[in-house]
Amino acid sequence: MDREDQKSSSLNSPLIQIHEDNQSVSNKEGSIEKGIWRKEVVEEVKKQLWLAGPLISVSILQFCLQMISVMFVGHLGELALSGASMATSFASVTGFSLLLGMASALDTLCGQSYGAKQYHLLGIHMQRAMFILLLVSIPLAFIWANTGSILIALGQDPDISEEAELYARFMIPSLFAYGLLQCLVRFLQTQNIVFPMMISSGITTLLHLLVCWILVFKSGLGNRGAALANSISYWINVVLLALYVKFSSSCTKTWTGFSMEALHNIPTFLRLAIPSAVMVCLEMWSFEMMVLLSGLLPNPKLETSVLSISLNTAATVWMIPFGLSGAVSTRVSNELGAGNPQAARLAVCVVLVMAIVVGSLVGVVLILIRNIWGYAYSNETEVVTYIATMMPILAASNFLDGLQCVLSGIARGCGWQKIGAFVNLGSYYLVGLPSAVLLAFVFHIGGKGLWLGIICALIVQVASLSIVTMRTNWDQEAKKATERVYDSIIPVDIVS
Repeated sequence: MDREDQKSSSLNSPLIQIHEDNQSVSNKEGSIEKGIWRKEVVEEVKKQLWLAGPLISVSILQFCLQMISVMFVGHLGELALSGASMATSFASVTGFSLLLGMASALDTLCGQSYGAKQYHLLGIHMQRAMFILLLVSIPLAFIWANTGSILIALGQDPDISEEAELYARFMIPSLFAYGLLQCLVRFLQTQNIVFPMMISSGITTLLHLLVCWILVFKSGLGNRGAALANSISYWINVVLLALYVKFSSSCTKTWTGFSMEALHNIPTFLRLAIPSAVMVCLEMWSFEMMVLLSGLLPNPKLETSVLSISLNTAATVWMIPFGLSGAVSTRVSNELGAGNPQAARLAVCVVLVMAIVVGSLVGVVLILIRNIWGYAYSNETEVVTYIATMMPILAASNFLDGLQCVLSGIARGCGWQKIGAFVNLGSYYLVGLPSAVLLAFVFHIGGKGLWLGIICALIVQVASLSIVTMRTNWDQEAKKATERVYDSIIPVDIVS
């Protein structure tokens, strides 16, 4: 009996040993896979933060140019300030937003070409975009030249409208510079070259302070000097970046000089540029319309002041998710162009977590400072109290706006601009603005009602873009990116 037990034990022992070995091997493989996954996530976070940090700085510094000009004009009197503020808002709606949107097509085209290692195409795409944006700027310049007449036709004060026209006319050179600047920014951003942009924007902003001071106070040009300073500063930034592209070793593969190839495939660019412009403009215009609607509320001075302060605050904190949006757009387009769908998917997951964390932290800060933030803009108790009640609503809208911002960046990286345009149209104009009018004027919630309407739009926008992103077949998107890149290559005999 003992012999039989020993025999059975000796027979079973190797099987048990093999089972234990297999289990330990599978555990090791599992831990290795987890380690690799953690490493990939950490690397992706580093890449996105490396891109997002400088991009946030660039956005803030470029935003500061117009703000500094208006601040200088504020020392010239109330009428000059009102005119400059009106002209700046008008310029943003009718010019800058359109050019920014059209240039966003390069997020897709340049980003995917860079990922596919078709480096020469980046320079071609940028030249094509510059050519088209300069052409678009010509009719926009005529609109700016007639700013006063347009504003008077829209029922604005004639004196303020005349001042706004004077300011806008001296800003016309900045229109052409802005289009070129956005093309250069996208060209460099999609190559992960972001620190030179931050340095050039910093130099431009510092010089802008000096140029503004000379032209506003020393030259006798007054508010016209501030507008002219804008134009000069934008062109300085363009020249600095153009010199970097021309002489830097980082761009030797992507910038090979001017080419007639840029005049081909214009419809391909427009198929992305027009939906990109619609996508950006529909969103920006809805916020401007909210300020205009505030003027129709009871106590319009208070409502307009508070909503303008809220909009300014929202625009400032929005620079953070906007930087993340640029980072994920670059990462997704690069990886899809390189044929790495899983890496693109990982970039999407990482940026969404980062957006949630950042949105939550900024929201907490906004709520904590709600009782003192109003004093940064006004000493009137009524304004400060109203701002305090608006801050929790601002915190909620900033959280949602951050999510939609990075989701829009994903859309640009994949080339979904047309989908984004339809989503924004439905979100803001079928849901947001009607809800804002209903809450503000029917339920008499006032300025808070207008902002709650925008929150309704953001909820629909985030939900729609999230569904599109979750249902994405990333392998299919990589194939589409490859097709888009190689469709952009013009045969040599056609070019010649």
